[in-house]
Amino acid sequence: MLPPVPVCARASAAVAELAAMFGWQIHLGHLCGGGTIANLEALWVAGRVHPGKKIVASSQGHYTHARISGVLQLPFESIPCDRLGRLDLGALEQRVQRGDVGTVVATMGTTATGSIDPLPEILELGKKYGFRVHADAAYGGYFTLAENLAATARKAFDRLPEVDSIVVDPHKHGMQPYGCGCILFRDPGVGQFYKHDSPYTYFTSGDLHLGEIGLECSRPGGAAVALWATQKLLPLVRGGEFALGLAKGREAALTLHRALANDSRWMVGFEPELDIVIYAPRAANAAAISRRSRDVFAEAARRGLHLALAELPAKFFGDSAAELASSTETITCLRSVLMKPEHAEWVPRIFEILREASARDDL
Repeated sequence: MLPPVPVCARASAAVAELAAMFGWQIHLGHLCGGGTIANLEALWVAGRVHPGKKIVASSQGHYTHARISGVLQLPFESIPCDRLGRLDLGALEQRVQRGDVGTVVATMGTTATGSIDPLPEILELGKKYGFRVHADAAYGGYFTLAENLAATARKAFDRLPEVDSIVVDPHKHGMQPYGCGCILFRDPGVGQFYKHDSPYTYFTSGDLHLGEIGLECSRPGGAAVALWATQKLLPLVRGGEFALGLAKGREAALTLHRALANDSRWMVGFEPELDIVIYAPRAANAAAISRRSRDVFAEAARRGLHLALAELPAKFFGDSAAELASSTETITCLRSVLMKPEHAEWVPRIFEILREASARDDL
């Protein structure tokens, strides 16, 4: 009988497959307790590379970046986003011209809308002004495998090999339970910041041990084995079963977006870049829209359709909300995440329930 393969080997293999998905054969990385810890490690290294310099991210980036920067005692600043929920390039360049920005976070799929920051342009600014680029791909990272992305999204994902660090969350599209995040660094040399001496830890080689390349140190192995097994069953390759499932989720989002856009009772946000749709019932003013969104949310739940509420800039709703954008900054809207392949078959029923939920006279 062959000896069992150590958990650390499974973890290394799973991480290497994730790195290869982004075009990295040489890398440093490991699994950790989730996306927040993964982002913490990325910003911790960023702070060691550029001590005292600012971390900046889009106003639609995850709130964890500001919170983590506070924990690390690194200065943080939010950069405005454009009407598509992406980091505003003009505002970014104006900010980095001061020379005190060390790292720009490019969000590859915001949690609220799935928007993808303009990574190609951010990378060019990085070359010009000397800042690091960290890709927070916690939500959208796996979509690099999808073959039905819009051209701008495809260009952004194709430039991921050039960033300094990447975070991806297998507990989202990677079908793992909570407690499984991944941090990847393009330059293995950042391992110098992790290295330590421990009198009670024994290593069998001079290479960096898993316990030396993570702030968490000891970690449970179940998540690593589960991720490894999942990736053996569903390899991370374009055109494979896993990639086709991602594409079906995006197609479902596009189908729902089109259905809502063609119904005068709804105002819709910009076309989904990944698998998230934002929309709201039309009403006379911003307050009425927000109220009706909450009512439809509750009524849809009573009918078995569970949506999410989001407080988003009115400018995200384009021409249909031009007057709103001039009178209010945000509205409460509805958000649907169609992240499972089977959602493609459920779009007609989802739309039917939405129509029923919004048609009640007392809403």
